[in-house]
Amino acid sequence: MSAPPDRQRRPRLLPWLALALVPLVVGVVVRVLTATGEVPDDRVDVSALAGDWLLAAGALLSAVAVLVVVTTRRAAARGRRAADARVAAAEERAAEGRRLLLSRLDHELKNPLMAMRAAVANVAADEDVARDPGTGAGLRSIDEQVVRLSRLTADLRKIADVELRGVERRPVDLAAVLVEAVETVREMGGAEGRDVRVSLPRAPWPLPAVDGDEDLLGLAVANLVDNAVKYTPAGGTIEVRARDQAGRVLVEVADTGPGIAAEDLPHVWEELFRSRGVRGVPGSGLGLPLVRAVAEAHGGTATAESRVGRGTVVRLDLPGAAPEDGAAS
Repeated sequence: MSAPPDRQRRPRLLPWLALALVPLVVGVVVRVLTATGEVPDDRVDVSALAGDWLLAAGALLSAVAVLVVVTTRRAAARGRRAADARVAAAEERAAEGRRLLLSRLDHELKNPLMAMRAAVANVAADEDVARDPGTGAGLRSIDEQVVRLSRLTADLRKIADVELRGVERRPVDLAAVLVEAVETVREMGGAEGRDVRVSLPRAPWPLPAVDGDEDLLGLAVANLVDNAVKYTPAGGTIEVRARDQAGRVLVEVADTGPGIAAEDLPHVWEELFRSRGVRGVPGSGLGLPLVRAVAEAHGGTATAESRVGRGTVVRLDLPGAAPEDGAAS
């Protein structure tokens, strides 16, 4: 971990201060030499000035030099802070603009996409169309792509919202969130023929609560479980597990799917990226970016580990909720 910028700049001030003190040091040395008789003391007797002229001049020059150095450094620091503030403000405006754009895009596309689905359904209900297998398959493909586009815009808006807005923090029973996510995926179908397990600690104490937004955490976990089920073939295993780790909660969603190639693994957190090996599986490439956005909004992290042909583990590391007053530490 690198040092903060101010700490990195601080040592550069020392040479300037040392240089500014040179006149004072010279004055002190000469004053000591004259006091010990090493150098003849030819001071000018001026009653208005006390002490040695050279020492006084050195002290004055050093004081002026130190003042100049300190003033210059402070002005430079203020300039850097102002520049950083301008950059931060520009980034915030860009993020807000992106959020508004995606929100408007989601809103404007919602009605046309719903109309397209309704039109496809009406055409598919026609008896002549129903008797034509090719036409029916084409209509189903159109409907699937319309649904995909609708989900794509909605997910992009969710990511922008999570990145920009703050998280309303309340104690969340993450164990219940994990169980609910698994049950929801099972009810939606697609998990048939797969062994989906949930492993939660019960002794000597249950999983601690997490301070955060229950809806966002549920959305993140549901995305992870849905991904694991989607990419794991029938006969495979999905494990959802969690544990207390020194005041933090570590959640793992593991699967025995095809795994992710090493060169693709760093990019799975990028919006719209899809690994080459799974492009035949329906998906938007926004699930994991949304998961990471939720984790970071809660002060946590999201990481992934994978082995091709063995499977993948995605981990959420989240800070636990502060213990209640009177609770055992």
